Amino acid sequence: MIEVAGDAYSLGRQHGEQAGALIRRYLCWIERLTGMPLDRLCANAIGFLPDMQRYSPAFVEEIRGLADGAGISLEEAVLCQARAEASHTREGGCSAFALTGAATADGHTLAGQNQDLETEYADVAILLRVKPNDGRPSALMFTFAGQLGYAGINEHGVAHFANALYDCPWRPGLPHYPLKRGMLEQRSIDEVITLLRALRTCSAANVVAVDGKGRIGDIEIRPEGISVYEDVHPDIRLHTNHYLTPDYSGHETHSLPDSCPRLDRLRTLVKEAWGSITVETMKTFLSDHQGDPAGICRHGAANMHSISGYIAEPERRLFHVRRGHGCLGSWETYAV
Repeated sequence: MIEVAGDAYSLGRQHGEQAGALIRRYLCWIERLTGMPLDRLCANAIGFLPDMQRYSPAFVEEIRGLADGAGISLEEAVLCQARAEASHTREGGCSAFALTGAATADGHTLAGQNQDLETEYADVAILLRVKPNDGRPSALMFTFAGQLGYAGINEHGVAHFANALYDCPWRPGLPHYPLKRGMLEQRSIDEVITLLRALRTCSAANVVAVDGKGRIGDIEIRPEGISVYEDVHPDIRLHTNHYLTPDYSGHETHSLPDSCPRLDRLRTLVKEAWGSITVETMKTFLSDHQGDPAGICRHGAANMHSISGYIAEPERRLFHVRRGHGCLGSWETYAV
């Protein structure tokens, strides 16, 4: 747990001071993962700094503080916010969900995911609690040391989770990690969608988002825009790693073969437990192996493992976080 408070620069500096060794380890992992030398990755990453500055000067100030606190270069600090974009590598798999109303046992909202990545990411994972003093909301997120935006929940109950989407050429635009932080600065689903609609990213992804008033949403993002996904029932949003909206489904080539089976399995589990789903139910779903390779908990499919998992309770402002595979890992609960 890394806890930071103050103005934007102070948030970054405190992060860097507390997690400097892990941040340097993260940079080494990025270099190994991508097979690219660090100086080339940094040169690619710094090209995104003007887009980040236009998007959020406060985010860039936090990056500057991060560099000073960790004793790394500004370019290295920017690379932590543009890892995938600097190397043109897609990020993981993941199975995400949002459930509310008739789907859950008490009518309250549950949302979360399994985080499917290479196992080495678990070695640099942190929980980051930010408490800005400039009017932006406090938030708690699971992320990697030095990375300022990832999955999490804020004090208004806005929470978001993500699925990689493939079959998209890389284009100029904003990296996704600053955008993930920006979503945690919103107060409602409407504000999240407005933010996503106003920006252009350099690659594709899906976002499952909820807010503290029990509203849920799912948004597929591509460089050309966004498309809001309406699931088979208004009280559920389920998504894995293939396009589901009519606007974008034509791009799908099923380059991640287990994505459709995972979604089908998740739908089956939700249907069978409809109206009685709790946090404990979702923990069980995220550990599912029935019908492998269609199971939700991944152990090496496409070189990805379910290294962590999250379940948010937005009305209660709670964030349940799992370290390790769904079937083996341990859960802890945190209040925002």
